Amino acid sequence: MYLKDRQSGDLVEILRMDELVDPCAGAVAGRLHAGEELQEPAQFSKSDLIFPSGEDLPRCWRDPHYRDAEIKR
Repeated sequence: MYLKDRQSGDLVEILRMDELVDPCAGAVAGRLHAGEELQEPAQFSKSDLIFPSGEDLPRCWRDPHYRDAEIKR
C-alpha cells in the first residue's frame, strides 16, 4: 500500500500493514519512493502520513482511545 508524506508529498510504500492498522503503534515501517534509487526502510510517524487523495488516516488506525466515549456511556 502507498501513502503520501504530508510535508513533502512523496509516496511512502508501507512495508508492515499490521503496524499501520494498529492504533497503539505511533509509527510504521515504510520506504520513500522519491528519486530513482530504492530507498532504505525507515520509520514514519502516522501523523505525517495521508492517503494519496489527501484524506487523513482513519482515527481507528491512529488513536487507541477512539472508542472511549462509547465505553463510558
